Amino acid sequence: MKFYGRQKETGVLRKVRGFSRDNAQFTVVTGRRRIGKTELIRHAYETAPYLYFFVARRTEKELCESFRAEIEDKLGVFLPGEQLRFRDIFKWLMRYSCEHPVTLAIDEFQDFLRVNPAIFSEMQREWDEYHAAAKMNLIVCGSLNSLMNRIFRDKKEPLYGRETSFIKVAPFPPSILKAILHDHSTMATPDDLLALFALTGGVAKYVALLMDHGAFTREAMIEDMVSEGSIFLEEGRAGLVEEFGKDYGTYFSILSAIAGGRTTRREIENSVGAGDLGGHLQRLEKDYEVIARNQPLLSKPLAKNLRYRILDNFYLFWFRFIAKYSAAVELGAFGQIRQIIERDWNVFSGFALERYFAAKFAEAGCYTRIGSWWDRKGESEIDLVAENEIKRVATFCEIKRDPGSISMSALEAKRGAFLRATGAYGEGWRTNCRALSLSNM
Repeated sequence: MKFYGRQKETGVLRKVRGFSRDNAQFTVVTGRRRIGKTELIRHAYETAPYLYFFVARRTEKELCESFRAEIEDKLGVFLPGEQLRFRDIFKWLMRYSCEHPVTLAIDEFQDFLRVNPAIFSEMQREWDEYHAAAKMNLIVCGSLNSLMNRIFRDKKEPLYGRETSFIKVAPFPPSILKAILHDHSTMATPDDLLALFALTGGVAKYVALLMDHGAFTREAMIEDMVSEGSIFLEEGRAGLVEEFGKDYGTYFSILSAIAGGRTTRREIENSVGAGDLGGHLQRLEKDYEVIARNQPLLSKPLAKNLRYRILDNFYLFWFRFIAKYSAAVELGAFGQIRQIIERDWNVFSGFALERYFAAKFAEAGCYTRIGSWWDRKGESEIDLVAENEIKRVATFCEIKRDPGSISMSALEAKRGAFLRATGAYGEGWRTNCRALSLSNM
């Protein structure tokens, strides 16, 4: 699959490279596994050579031998000495860049913790000594949110505050997914587009796999993901076990509960059969960035009327249909699992459709606040409220797969309940109601 989107991120990386010819630059690139961080760097610098160091799980000596070969190949120089420590290689590059501009990309940067944790302190020392005179364009990227956050957001860590730019690579937005699908299939339907969004979450690698396999319809996508030999069957586990560590069982139970519709803290704790899970929920939200607290729009920050949601669409799908039916996966009963997915598709994709329109509204860049709303009694719920504070307009949306199942009078009544409960959007504001369905995608 060709390279799509990422214009803003590409622009930042190219601009930073220009800055580095006068002042050393240190860019951090983060994002979940398979999101396309490495491809972004390759695309941004496709017309200019750069050094690429991949931090494999090997000894420091073995890594440095491969780094040395990369330097000699790309820069056409010979490094004197054995250069068996990363600090020596990094120091040499910082010195070299004082006379010759260098772009260095270090992939899976967080894995230096496994190789030699002292590397971060050593890098800090060399960076602080030479960066004022260096023409170094340093880019480091990593996939584990908890470790990357710790390395660059913890004041106790040596590299805290050293970065000059920070890029978080996000999933593809709706417009890019739509372009990708239509480039591969002129017969694609809105339900096919919704499936691509709901099943992959816009993760570049997952989208590319489906397109490369010719899975352009909802049915083909589900079959490709849930079949013998599919990488998707273990992808959820592989992507999160390393992040969570030895306590992954509790985190998996929490995510399974949320994926199954138990979204309040009490419901989650009852489902898991544990007492206080506040610490686990906070780490899932703050450290791992896998879940988020979803509160009614305009509610107070500490309001108790909140629900938890899994941020990543693929993880939501995986916990709802793969982890839940792991016994069937072990038996190879993939046809049975696909039947269950088809049976539950309208409900599952209905929630995904709400996420799709929230993402579409956010991508439009026309709104200052987007959210949903529900009252404490659960009698009134609004799928999407989009606010434009500049134009003083608020739009209330009911979202359903079938437009025939939307009642505008009911939506208007819920809008009234919202306005009475919140006291929002008074004098000078305009409000309107919209029905959104598959036909509006």
